[in-house]
Amino acid sequence: MTSLRHVSMIRFFAFAVLFLPGTAWTQNRPAIAEKTAKEFGIDSFGQIEAIRYTFNIDFAYGKVSRTWIWEPKTGRVTYESKDKSGQPVKVTYLRSELSTQSADVKDNIEPSFVNDQYWLVFPFHVIWDDTPEVTDKGMEKLPLGKGTADHLVVKYPSNVGYTPGDTWELFIGPDNRVQEFIYRRGGPKKPSIVIASWTDYKKAGPLLVATDHQGSADGKPFRLTFSNVAVKLTGSDTWMNAQ
Repeated sequence: MTSLRHVSMIRFFAFAVLFLPGTAWTQNRPAIAEKTAKEFGIDSFGQIEAIRYTFNIDFAYGKVSRTWIWEPKTGRVTYESKDKSGQPVKVTYLRSELSTQSADVKDNIEPSFVNDQYWLVFPFHVIWDDTPEVTDKGMEKLPLGKGTADHLVVKYPSNVGYTPGDTWELFIGPDNRVQEFIYRRGGPKKPSIVIASWTDYKKAGPLLVATDHQGSADGKPFRLTFSNVAVKLTGSDTWMNAQ
């Protein structure tokens, strides 16, 4: 099992610092961005009390599995994985109180949470985040499969986040679901370019999740999956499993 000290090697999509998802939408986003966010369930996000998911990645730069419970309204996060010796690790913290947490939480666990959560609900961040430049390039050829899709480019500025200058290029189908994407790193760390599919869509309550991403990272095989996905709605103690 990859140790937390080595997780930074594969923590390659962490853009933002602390954020609090709310009902306000960033203005001046292309129509396809709003349609995609709605398809993924952004209009009902306020009903979600907690989200549970396991992030699994396997590629040339490492292999890791991390389980999270995220409570968006309170900012409480619970993390479960294994340390370098294979022993279970479980940590719960409030994102608003990071300054009081251990170095491991601040330097490893929280950045990993941001990374994994962006993968899970990135179409929401296109709307929530006010820092990126978002451009609709129109219909263009898919990078992996056959055919075309609406090409939405989301570029983060060079002075914000854990990996400044990163760019996501989403290829969105007529059903407003992401079909494929290209990730371009803004800094020198690896991988520099990732191209992957977004498939095996499932719904947990109002939340739509692409649970399988396959492709390449710097030209080498890459696969990222989500398992154990579920949500709790406000007023309920029952987990609704993705299906």
